[in-house]
This record gives sequence, structure tokens and C-alpha cells, in this order.
Amino acid sequence: MSVNLQKGQRVDLTKNNSGLKKVVVGLGWDEVEQKRGLFFSRKAADIDCDASAILISQGGKLSANDDVVFYHNLRHKSGAVLHQGDNLTGAGDGDDEQIIVDLQKVPAEYEKIVFVVTIYQARERSQHFGLIKNAFIRIVDASNNKELCKFDLSENYDGKTAMIFGELYRHGGEWKFSAVGEPTNDNGISEMARRFL
Repeated sequence: MSVNLQKGQRVDLTKNNSGLKKVVVGLGWDEVEQKRGLFFSRKAADIDCDASAILISQGGKLSANDDVVFYHNLRHKSGAVLHQGDNLTGAGDGDDEQIIVDLQKVPAEYEKIVFVVTIYQARERSQHFGLIKNAFIRIVDASNNKELCKFDLSENYDGKTAMIFGELYRHGGEWKFSAVGEPTNDNGISEMARRFL
């Protein structure tokens, strides 16, 4: 049975799932219906949200540029983290973007993987998370497609251009997940990644 998490809550993924080897991190969102007035006949640009995974070393820092897995770097050098590709609009039901993590392949030098979503060209397009609804992150057992936990981001994030959704981390030999839900004003993955340097 899936656990519905609240902001700040943590769940142990491997303790009760001893055979858990690989997880799918699904991230999703919907665009808020934009009202059109008499003088606004032109459709606004689609909101292009980009999910990324940032691998953090034992010292709590991002140690190399290629430790960021995103739409321009779909595979981590270790083969442990694989981005399934960029969804440019967020249209459709279910996960909009997925990142697969092979827990057994994550090198010991990394203590956690931070999952973030940024809005492509947010400042240039005057877009923010207030224009997004139904945002979530969920962890699924890749072997049987069973959802282990889900975190729905339900707060008002007006004016915020990026979001730290959650963290997959090692503790005492087990893999755990923390629901973070921290909004930021970073403009793209480069600015977001600099937070961890």
C-alpha cells in the first residue's frame, strides 16, 4: 500500500521492501487553465517544467557538473540514474517525467539524490509555480510497478520558479525518501544546481 506523505515527512523504502533494487521516481504537474479576456486572444507559451536529479556526495555537496541528470544529460556516469526524457508541456495524466534509480548501482560516495523541478525560461516567459496545479512526486518499485509513496504539493507557490520536490537518501544501510516541497526563485537547473556547491 502506498504511503501519502506530508511536507517534511520521511519514509523508509528498503526496510519493508528488502528486494527493492530499482525505483522509478515519477514527477507530474498540470497547467492551470488560463483565462482569456477580450484583449487576450493569443495563447500564452506552454509551461515547460523540467525534472532533474542532483547527486550529492558524502560531504553534502555537488562535486561535479555531470552529477546533475537532466534533459541535456540523461544518464549519470555510474549508470545508476537515468532520465526518461523531457516532456515539454505537462499534458496528459500520470507522470510527466520519470527518473529511474538503480539503488544498487549508486556509488558509495553519494549520500543522497535530490529531485527538483525547474520551469524552462521562467523569468523570460513570466511563468511560475502559481500557474501549476496537481504537482506530485512518487516512488514506484520498478520490478512490479507498485507505488511505494507519493507526495502531493498542495501549497500556493505563486511567484516561485523552481521547486525541490524530495530526496532519496541512504541512512544506516537503508534507502529512505524525504518529502521536501521547498520552492525557490532559481531560473533553470544551472542556478538550482549552484545551491548545492
